Amino acid sequence: MTGDELIQIRVRDDQDVFAMRKLGREVAGSVGLETQDQIRVATALSEIGRELVEAGADASVAFRLERDALLVAIDFSAKIGFRSSDGVTLAGRLVDLIELDPAEGRISMVKRLPQGRKPRLSAEEIRTRLATMAPTTALDELRRQNRELADTLEEVLQLNTELQETNQGVLALYNQLSEELEETNRGVVALYAELDEKSAQLRTASDAKNRFWATVSHELRTPLNSIIGLVRLLVGPGGEPLAVEQLHQINLIGSSAETLLSLVSELLDMAKAEAGRLDPQPSMVDLVALAERLRMTLHPTAGNDEVTLTVEVSQAPPEMLVDEVMLTRILRNLLSNGLKFTERGEVKLEVSLDATTRDLVFTVTDTGIGVPEEHLERVFEEFFQVPGPIQVRSKGTGLGLPYARRLAEALGGALHLTSVAGSGTTAVLRLPYRHDDAPVVGRLLIVDDDEEFRAVVRRMLTGFAAHIDEASDGLRALEMMKENPPDIALVDLLMPRLDGTALMLRMSDDERLHRVPVIIVTVATARQAPEGAHMVVSKQELRRDTLLEAIGSALGHVDE
Repeated sequence: MTGDELIQIRVRDDQDVFAMRKLGREVAGSVGLETQDQIRVATALSEIGRELVEAGADASVAFRLERDALLVAIDFSAKIGFRSSDGVTLAGRLVDLIELDPAEGRISMVKRLPQGRKPRLSAEEIRTRLATMAPTTALDELRRQNRELADTLEEVLQLNTELQETNQGVLALYNQLSEELEETNRGVVALYAELDEKSAQLRTASDAKNRFWATVSHELRTPLNSIIGLVRLLVGPGGEPLAVEQLHQINLIGSSAETLLSLVSELLDMAKAEAGRLDPQPSMVDLVALAERLRMTLHPTAGNDEVTLTVEVSQAPPEMLVDEVMLTRILRNLLSNGLKFTERGEVKLEVSLDATTRDLVFTVTDTGIGVPEEHLERVFEEFFQVPGPIQVRSKGTGLGLPYARRLAEALGGALHLTSVAGSGTTAVLRLPYRHDDAPVVGRLLIVDDDEEFRAVVRRMLTGFAAHIDEASDGLRALEMMKENPPDIALVDLLMPRLDGTALMLRMSDDERLHRVPVIIVTVATARQAPEGAHMVVSKQELRRDTLLEAIGSALGHVDE
């Protein structure tokens, strides 16, 4: 053991143990240890000294000073067979390091000085001070120990009093926070009740609007069909001869009636779409023939030799399984808009296959007036029209794009616009590509407490899964999965009764369900997938292509 030696003492009996204890305390104080550390050093020495005396040892105790620690070396005869004992164990708890070497007959102890503190006195000054220290008796040391115990007890009582005061303060704060939380909860409950009431009112209003549209549409169709039929009788073969002006006026009546009938049909379909009652009737559709038919029927309506209408289907499969009427109406709306708002240049329809998502992509581009960025989403609102001189000349109802998007969603696809004012518009329709009736996934489960969101996802996955099950919470999902395990599950995190995280934990403990891939679809901001989930998809950013890409990735991961 290195360091400057401060003092040595022989320990042979109980009186020497008392002296060693006092000396240890004085040395600890001289090198700069705090009062509690001085008591710890003294107690450790007395415990070891007492056991050495009981073992019959004649020990030598040397105190040394290092730059940042007090070192104590206790040497005794190895012949006494001294081994580790309760005293050594207790001493080890009071100092920073203790080592016992029975073969060499040595115990080494280290007590470090507080970090950054240097000894208050030099080694020579400490030796001088210790040399003048008066001898002590057992009674003196006992009195000192009693005073130390009394001081310690007083500190404990004071700490206990402070702790009680702190506990009272914490309890008062807890009660205050509990009252505030309870009041907040009452406010949240009241707010939820009000929101539920408002939601019910909105649903009632929406249902009334849909009933109004459907009723009016049905009621208008009958007289309109009668008008159109009478016009055809008047101008058709076998009718009474008409003057040129009469024929012209009757044709105007017929044209207006057909336009109105088309609008009424759109209104009726919009009402059906909002009520979720648009049922696609898929069949094999020749895409090349469809595109060419649209080109031939719409091109004359452009009425402008400076605008060309072209179609390109070379990069797409020749056929797909889809509702032909719905697809035709969507594309006709998009192409009609392009022709209506393009004064010169080109309107083009391109059809291609996205190999990544297996979507068929219909892209309609034009070189027209474009749509300002602030109106890109508003054009999908019913009856909204972007203000401008061309819009005034080209009259419309503002139902074309909303109607097209509703039809796209009914087909399980999505419709989006990108545009720069003055530089044209690009409309992209993505539909799931199916060339036969075989679904990609056998059974898929949607777990979400939002009924409307489940309906949206169901429409997105139309034709992608043979069976789509729905559960409004985790407990119901568990029941359904145990009865019919799905190939993949889309799970929300925030749900009543059993949330998404708890559901995945239950699934991991089930032998049949622990391998079912899970995709989290949530409004939560955290993007990292919880344990057990393959990935997280944000509800705000949910599109059919991203959802199918996530499902494909999760299924591919399981196959590996």
